[in-house]
Amino acid sequence: MSDLTIELKDTGEKYLYQQIYEYIKEEIRKGKLFAGEKLPSTRSLAEYLQVARSTVDFAYGQLVAEGYLEARPCRGYFVSRAEELFHFPGEDEEETHILGRREEAARPRGNGEIRGDGSDGKGGEKCRKESHKVLYDFSPHALSLKNFPFATWKKITRDILVDANSEMFALGDAKGDAQLRETIGKYLHSSRGVNCRPEQIIVGAGTDYLLMLLEKILGRHVPLAMEEPTYKRAYRMFQSFAYDIRAIPMDFGGMIVEKLRESGARAAYVMPSHQYPTGIVMPIGRRMELLKWAKEAGDRYLIEDDYDSEFRYKGKPVPALQASDGSGRVIYMGTFSKAIAPAIRVGYMVLPERLLPAYQENCGFYACTVSRIDQRILNEFIRNGHFERYLNKMRKIYRGRHDFLLGQMADFEKDFRISGENAGLHILLTSKKRIPEKTLIEAAAGEGIKLYGISKDCMGEGSLLGSPFESTVLLGYGALEERELAQGIERLKRAWRPWLSE
Repeated sequence: MSDLTIELKDTGEKYLYQQIYEYIKEEIRKGKLFAGEKLPSTRSLAEYLQVARSTVDFAYGQLVAEGYLEARPCRGYFVSRAEELFHFPGEDEEETHILGRREEAARPRGNGEIRGDGSDGKGGEKCRKESHKVLYDFSPHALSLKNFPFATWKKITRDILVDANSEMFALGDAKGDAQLRETIGKYLHSSRGVNCRPEQIIVGAGTDYLLMLLEKILGRHVPLAMEEPTYKRAYRMFQSFAYDIRAIPMDFGGMIVEKLRESGARAAYVMPSHQYPTGIVMPIGRRMELLKWAKEAGDRYLIEDDYDSEFRYKGKPVPALQASDGSGRVIYMGTFSKAIAPAIRVGYMVLPERLLPAYQENCGFYACTVSRIDQRILNEFIRNGHFERYLNKMRKIYRGRHDFLLGQMADFEKDFRISGENAGLHILLTSKKRIPEKTLIEAAAGEGIKLYGISKDCMGEGSLLGSPFESTVLLGYGALEERELAQGIERLKRAWRPWLSE
């Protein structure tokens, strides 16, 4: 790459190496320097900036220690490939300014020279300390793609393109390819008990587009109830539609229907098969209560998000809420992002028959947002049994990781409640001593463990106080192999040792 244009100020407020360090760090965090991008050599940057090479050496050395850069022998310095290095506007974070707190420790002593390793040139003690670096990321959203049948997907793609004709490149049905909608309908009926005709199914590129269509169908400013906590992305989408959102508390059975009835909501967004983030599987009694609530008024609907129902490890599969709906009150939504791969970006929505006229009038002119070629590839992947075989393989892999992780939890059971198990790709740990969520996450970060607090999935600040999910963190295991899980849990034990019973 070209030399970095850094404006150095010789004001005495900050050392030159600190200015170089902070400039490169901010460029990386803002995404202006990309992961894997090569930086100028210390010699060339020093010549370009007209500073001593040792000044650039020390700045680079600090960035390497903090994980922003990596030094490759005989090749130079490169931007690290860790997503945690990047700052996204709106996310809460705490700045550390490590160099700013260590100016005195890094100040040259006598005639000593500051080296890239932070020593004073005379074997002095290192003046820098390695900052927190993520070693194990327990993300509840991460998936394992190592076993994806790439060769099969490529073959299907190649065969479809070879046989493609002019019809394949036409605009197509606004609801989606007719063959794919028929295939999805059969799959949903056999796996989830969903009853529908292909005409009720709408295919779209992800849930965002389908929620946008739903806003046109139900109308604007709809009083909408959502579980607290909930899937935050859906909450933000509904917010953008100017919906009047009412947060409904949950117990271990899911959304509390009495509170829903008091809210005056016209629609309710629920995840009965595996609620995110709590992992609750709604019992049949609560489901019947929800359906009863929906039937009490002519314009009430339940929006069922069945985002990862494929991954259930114990007990019989729980049918979808839509399967029990005899009055056309459930709008069913699903996606292939979890079951196949996030990049597939194909979701689907099953509308009740009574809402089809509203769709046709308000949304019938929208073009389908998934290319016909991608739809045809997905259709062949499902229809020829590849999807079922891949899903069975991934269920086995995730079940193994799920069981292994639970087996590692023995040292936590006295002090933490473990919940959300037996389905999905994450579990929850709730401190029985009510250790603050932030404290747990920060302690884990000190051992290189990235955890996720449940409070980020709340609509209102402090809404979990006194609830069963106060002081709760999420541990995702989808992308971590058993060896990584074992090592990560060992580090977590060290981090949380002050709160673990002997």
